Amino acid sequence: MSTTVREALAAARAQGVDRLDAQLLLAFHLHRPRAWLIAHDDQPVAAASISPYAADIARRADGVPLAYLLGEREFHGLRLQVTRDVLDPRPDTETLVDWALERLAAPSMPPTAEVVDLGTGSGAIALAIAHRHPTARVTATDLSPKALAVAQDNAQRLGLAVQWAEGAWWSALPGRRFHLAVSNPPYIRGDDPHLAALRHEPLLALTPGGDGLDALRAIVGGAPEALRPGGWLLLEHGWDQADAVQALLRGHGFDDVQTRADLAGRPRCTGGRRAAV
Repeated sequence: MSTTVREALAAARAQGVDRLDAQLLLAFHLHRPRAWLIAHDDQPVAAASISPYAADIARRADGVPLAYLLGEREFHGLRLQVTRDVLDPRPDTETLVDWALERLAAPSMPPTAEVVDLGTGSGAIALAIAHRHPTARVTATDLSPKALAVAQDNAQRLGLAVQWAEGAWWSALPGRRFHLAVSNPPYIRGDDPHLAALRHEPLLALTPGGDGLDALRAIVGGAPEALRPGGWLLLEHGWDQADAVQALLRGHGFDDVQTRADLAGRPRCTGGRRAAV
């Protein structure tokens, strides 16, 4: 007996999978748009698609990010390829991109500003900036060669020019100086219970251990030597870390320190300007 679209989606809901996620997975395996499912929920699902769909539903129920199952994620208007070697880009990180684009549009910023994305992962931030501000000279770094390979593949597919460098934070860019630096580094506390739900994503990109601030300390500590006078450093962090990050920036001589909220209104990004000397 064949399984209908309605029945396949109901089976996913019975396993606790969100309806939209189930629809996207079924559409993916049927090579159909999601709208087709909605209009044809009484249609039988091809027998060859049932097993792989069911397997992906089980993975999604186990917490595997949808982007890993579909192999892609939309971010700031770009469709990015995503693998288990990189974090699943979050919509909240678009807040960081929007702030970076705002800084690049400031009259004090040269059109060909040197921009760096530290710990680029899939390349989401760097590629979004390169796409929206094409005159900027964007560089992106990552400690993981596998992550850099994903980012480079995305850049090639999207036709966006970004320079890539392998290494930890500023050590990947000896002697370079930038007008703007951005980063979404690992910032989750090592004992945070939410890490269990993120077990399918690369741990190195989620937490530095301890209080979660080590990567942020390294980036802020090295920034004064890597930023041009008047250059900006913008950082994503945990919702409860804004005060700590502001203190780090002020402690290293940054001024105009401020925090921006994410889509849910929580403090998510903090940045400051290196003093112009």
